[in-house]
Amino acid sequence: MRSPASTGPQQDDLTGVDTGADTGADQGAGGVPAAIEAILMVADEPVSATRLAAVLAVPRAVVLEALHALSGQYAGRGFVLREVGRGWRFYSHPDYADVVTEFVRDGQTARLTQAALETLAVVAYRQPISRGRIAGIRGVNVDSVVRTLTTRGLVTETGTDVETGAVLYATTDVFLERLGLRGLDELPPLAPYLPEVEALDDVDAPR
Repeated sequence: MRSPASTGPQQDDLTGVDTGADTGADQGAGGVPAAIEAILMVADEPVSATRLAAVLAVPRAVVLEALHALSGQYAGRGFVLREVGRGWRFYSHPDYADVVTEFVRDGQTARLTQAALETLAVVAYRQPISRGRIAGIRGVNVDSVVRTLTTRGLVTETGTDVETGAVLYATTDVFLERLGLRGLDELPPLAPYLPEVEALDDVDAPR
């Protein structure tokens, strides 16, 4: 057993990953792997290994080792840790897509909520756009609303921002069909539907 006065790298009990506890920030009892989990649980967008390393004040190699170890550790669970674009993020396991969809839809009425309609309007007029930018425009967290719109087939992921790595969203053909439009150029003027439309003029590009 390592004495309290010992110095040098320590390993996480579950993953066997060098926590870098002697040179990095205080990551708590669980070390680097647990700290990474905590960050990714609250992240709205995929987080790069470089950013995680900077936040935790440990080498990027230590973070990558921990990410890959955690990814393998979740085998057989209902969620996965995946690298998408230039960042890492938790996702529900693809094998459970049907039950997740059923859960999201369960209890919902056919009519979208006001929050969903406003979010859909922002996506329609500013696409492609990230959830962070949508939240900035609306002034509230939009994670659950975007998931609802995605589940209903009204919006979809359409790549990532080249600068930030954030996932971008756009409307779908289902959206056009529901509105009876042939294309986005037939969308009506936005002003009558969003009184705060002037706020959108301050947003030059998705992020």
